[in-house]
Amino acid sequence: MSIPTPDTILQEAKRRMHSSVEALKKEMTTIRTGRANASLLDNVHVEYYGSVVPVNQMATVSVPEAGMLVVQPFDKSAIKAIETAILKSELGINPGNDGNVIRLPIPMLTEERRRELVKVLHRLGEEIKTGVRNIRRDANEDVKKLEKIKEAPLSEDAAKKALDDIQKLTDLHIKEIDEAMKHKEVEILKV
Repeated sequence: MSIPTPDTILQEAKRRMHSSVEALKKEMTTIRTGRANASLLDNVHVEYYGSVVPVNQMATVSVPEAGMLVVQPFDKSAIKAIETAILKSELGINPGNDGNVIRLPIPMLTEERRRELVKVLHRLGEEIKTGVRNIRRDANEDVKKLEKIKEAPLSEDAAKKALDDIQKLTDLHIKEIDEAMKHKEVEILKV
């Protein structure tokens, strides 16, 4: 087993933190704003011939105008199943179909619903921040373990620098999370 270096610990922490931030950004696209966005349906899954399939693998989702989504199934016999899955989702959208496509009018959000979505956003952001802090804790513990290894002990100065670098990396990612959340909050509250 090779002994990790402070650099490899830092790179691994950076990779994991970056993945957490990217997961947040992906999850934020599914939070509804006042505008239609094809990614709103990313978390909608359809039971189709005994298996559960995401809508975007069964149909083309397009945005012909700001307040409308159009779902065009590859197999027209799946329209009813897709419509049912959309109704069961927590999107609060009532689908309508003409036998060929499903139209999803995106209603304007009420002030109360906007505030609820902001709360959901903040809860999601806090979960990701906690994850980033846990990654920091793991990296710090790894650095402290390096100090105790007898074969290649890490000097106190090198350990302090590594811990400082990990903290800077954490601060950078927390700031990125805050900025992404602030941007999404403005988007949600915009009438």
